[in-house]
Amino acid sequence: MPWIELLIAGLLETAWAVSLKLSHGFTRLWPSVLTVAGMAASFAFLSAALRRLPLGTAYAVWTGIGTVGTFVLGAVLFRDSVRLPQIFCVLLILAGIVGLKLLTPQ
Repeated sequence: MPWIELLIAGLLETAWAVSLKLSHGFTRLWPSVLTVAGMAASFAFLSAALRRLPLGTAYAVWTGIGTVGTFVLGAVLFRDSVRLPQIFCVLLILAGIVGLKLLTPQ
């Protein structure tokens, strides 16, 4: 269960990061509301996962999921520039997430 909570926390981190971009510096109401709500929910799920997972592992996985998700959604939704070396680096982050999951008891 803590890994599912951590996955949800990471996905919510991705959601609030996208909402933050859409808020245009908190000048648009609903994207700003979604950003703050997403942050609160993401932290709540991270906090729940931290009850049973090591801090370093949970935080690294949480930020990794957010990083990979934000990178992908930035490319898809905002047509951010993506080059092969960037994809390679994101794959390294993804490998780190999987490695931490496989090497952490729970």
